[in-house]
Amino acid sequence: MTNETVDIKAWIDSRPVGRHQWLIMGLCFLVVLFDGFDVAVMGFVAPSLIQEWGLSRAAFGPVMSAGMVGLAIGALTAGPYADRLGRKKVLLIAVTGFSVLSLACAFARNPYELGILRLLTGIALGAALPNTTTLLSEYLPERNRALFITIMFTGFNMGSGLGGFLAAWLIPAHGWHSVLLAGGIMPLLLLPLLWWLLPESARFLAARNAPAQVIAQVLNKLGGTFSAATRFVVAHAQAQHKAPLSLLFNGQFRFGTLALWATYFMGLLVTYLTMGWMPTLLRDAGLSIERAATITGLFQIGGTAGAIAVGWAMDRHNPNRVIASAYVLGGVCILLLGAISLESSLLALGVLAAGFCMSGAQTGLNAFAPSYYPTDCRATGVSWMLGIGRFGAIFGSLIGGAVLSAGLGMSTLFTVLSVPAFFAALAILANGHARRRGNHSALVH
Repeated sequence: MTNETVDIKAWIDSRPVGRHQWLIMGLCFLVVLFDGFDVAVMGFVAPSLIQEWGLSRAAFGPVMSAGMVGLAIGALTAGPYADRLGRKKVLLIAVTGFSVLSLACAFARNPYELGILRLLTGIALGAALPNTTTLLSEYLPERNRALFITIMFTGFNMGSGLGGFLAAWLIPAHGWHSVLLAGGIMPLLLLPLLWWLLPESARFLAARNAPAQVIAQVLNKLGGTFSAATRFVVAHAQAQHKAPLSLLFNGQFRFGTLALWATYFMGLLVTYLTMGWMPTLLRDAGLSIERAATITGLFQIGGTAGAIAVGWAMDRHNPNRVIASAYVLGGVCILLLGAISLESSLLALGVLAAGFCMSGAQTGLNAFAPSYYPTDCRATGVSWMLGIGRFGAIFGSLIGGAVLSAGLGMSTLFTVLSVPAFFAALAILANGHARRRGNHSALVH
């Protein structure tokens, strides 16, 4: 194929998913897995740290929240850089950052040092996730993009679970330091493979007028037969002189950007309100600590299956309606939890179903966002949605204690917890309505 013009997206869409694309997904999956491990790791080492340092839970709270604040900062700052410097470059910097900083956390001598290090670690972790999403989405055909991205995101839940198993094995024998060391060493071992095997986005290269020979080398690994004489283009590219963040608010994308932010914020708000405080809620209602933890864990298990199911459905039906339906069903499941007896086996089933729907919808939104924006601002659009959403998680964590302390009955309490899920559904439906009216003429690139 020489002396011709090739639209990279159209060419990828016309081909089956090949071995090299599976390799890209596998590498991104591992990054997300280690990201999930390092995000959750403080929850597993906190009891040992609190005991060793003689801290109260309240005094350790800022250390726990520092990482979450860092996640928001990292997500908000990484996207614009990735749209200017490249997805791979920023991703490698992020993985290097959270690997080294996790190692440094193992040598913290007091909660002040650990809090600062966790803030910096969170920034690097927050920068990694949106770039794996953006990079993978730009190498997948549109017909099964959502399913592949949601499969990649199951690595986050698996990484969180891996942290629990490793902590249970390492802490009794080697102390809390060993878990943080593991969280740094594992992604460091992955880095050489990322440098060697992970390609830069071909669409980003074309949008930045990279030499045709460089783009041809990348696409030939996907089965192409291109040469330096081929001209590569990216449909619907925006004006390159504009800042990526400003493109999110031009007339074409403004309403959708705000709708995605509102949906992701509300989704994480209800997830952290429910997931973060359910063990305490169930314990206060009379269940044993073990049973409360087990039932809450079913939320994550259901979420892993729900993510794959929602991704599969999004590739076959209207994505807005699929995500909205999952949020509505998740809200209904949370509502019904207030009517189920704590001794009933239906409680565990209800939590499993709530996780299936809520985490499925949230992960589906991660797969939806990259298709909304063009190449020039895709990483910025995805990362800002994730960053704004993190404030929903922070808000949910902060107000959870106040909600539980309000003296509400179980039915009323779960009604309150379900409200953000219905708001999330309305926001994503509003976005879909605007698209059908033609206010967004080129949303899937």
